[in-house]
Amino acid sequence: MDRQDVVIVGAGHGGAQAAIALRQGGFAGTITLIGDEPELPYDRPPLSKDYLAGDKPFERLLIRPATFWADRDIAFRLGSPVVRIDPAARWVETADGGRLGYGSLIWATGGRPRRLGCAGAEAVHYIRTRADVDRLSAALPGVRRVAVVGGGYIGLEAAAVLAKRGLAVTVIEAQPRLLARVAGAALSDFFAAEHRAHGVELLLGAQLDAVAIAGGRVTGVALADGRHVSADLVIAGIGIEPLVAPLLEAGAAGGNGVRVDEFCRTSLPEVYAIGDAAVHANAFAGGAVIRIESVQNANDMATTAAKAILGQPTPYRAVPWFWSNQYDLKLQTVGLSAGHDAAVTRGDPAARGFSVIYLRDGAVIALDCVNAVKDYVAGRALVAGAVRVDPAMLADPEVPLKTLAA
Repeated sequence: MDRQDVVIVGAGHGGAQAAIALRQGGFAGTITLIGDEPELPYDRPPLSKDYLAGDKPFERLLIRPATFWADRDIAFRLGSPVVRIDPAARWVETADGGRLGYGSLIWATGGRPRRLGCAGAEAVHYIRTRADVDRLSAALPGVRRVAVVGGGYIGLEAAAVLAKRGLAVTVIEAQPRLLARVAGAALSDFFAAEHRAHGVELLLGAQLDAVAIAGGRVTGVALADGRHVSADLVIAGIGIEPLVAPLLEAGAAGGNGVRVDEFCRTSLPEVYAIGDAAVHANAFAGGAVIRIESVQNANDMATTAAKAILGQPTPYRAVPWFWSNQYDLKLQTVGLSAGHDAAVTRGDPAARGFSVIYLRDGAVIALDCVNAVKDYVAGRALVAGAVRVDPAMLADPEVPLKTLAA
């Protein structure tokens, strides 16, 4: 059985960054990334935006070209997921029966889309991988009506792309407002108005009951209240489930993700977990134990794990940030707004350039910035320092946020 000094399970953002950070830190040992997809690491956020729209070819999504990895002697085993781990003997086994030993293991598998459990769910499309979007794109010719289940980032980004293509789009959201899990009511109302202005029908507080299929083709969806929504195609974006079963079966602490400490170490010896798969106590969530699903979190945790392996342990304390592109709107979020007790709107939403600033106990904890890059950049310092500012000053667009941060 071949052995590597570091094995990285997951060839996405986090896995790629972990390998890069190890080499940048001077690590001279052997590194292999194991991925369940056949592709080299690629950028996932454009899948529901530029790639679905056909504006960016897949080659432009690659995080690095093949020559980059070869030049740094970083090896890959692609196309087969890890299904078993022996933490005592320190080896992993892939679905095709291959085994690979390790000195240190970094688990960077991310997650898979949460599936609908209703009748007809086998006909539903999801957006997580290149193959998902390729299947979706291949199904679009002849489609006139689309039902999108889920009013979060993925669902709304897909709705925007398809609405711009002239399709009739209906978004079905179980919560009473869009983006309910990640943003305040002011931002939800703004995006609801924007989507309606582009012809998207929004059904809020609506529960899906079944996907209707006739003659082998989707004809619509049935809602729990008896309504029927006509559709030729259904897309679901209702969150992800972390891919951690092999780690938990091997004895790692966790549940909805694998529990890690401030250095991204799991409870198993020389096993680290990062990104969507890792549950950690986050300083910007008031110390709450959470998972963060973002490229930023995956990359920063990857660097933390690499430093620990390099013998330079540095606690993870990165400011969370996220983004979403819908129509001509760029939403940039910094911090975590959950648990806020006050929200200040800065600027005029009608002008389509404004920010919502969230506070808890008088301190700034997060900002949602729509077409407001300066607010986003300056807001990072406000969040990082938990700065206490007079809400009236935050609301005044004539007062630069960078002066308040200083």
